[in-house]
Amino acid sequence: MAADNYQRIWQTVMLIPSGKVASYGQIADLAGLPGRARLVGKALGYAPPELAVPWYRVLRSDRSLAFSAGSATALEQRQLLLAEGVILHNNRVAKADLWQPDLAELLFKLQY
Repeated sequence: MAADNYQRIWQTVMLIPSGKVASYGQIADLAGLPGRARLVGKALGYAPPELAVPWYRVLRSDRSLAFSAGSATALEQRQLLLAEGVILHNNRVAKADLWQPDLAELLFKLQY
């Protein structure tokens, strides 16, 4: 069951377009797992490298980076987001960079 949930989460995260971000809670909701934001974080940690899941596009609900400021992972997340044109101010992403799936994405791309 956990493997199925992980697959759902990975597939949902892979739909986030370059230059956009989503929160852990939003990914949980879109993957059909409402209230399971922590599971999203766990699943991203177990994502196989060959899937190339863009983990760095998933942020906290307040639009801040998911890792402790100054940590190697936070610096990596910051660099990957900047490379996609995402603007960060005080380690927070602007609301304009939030992913809002359109109706076609909700109906035809999300599987849950």
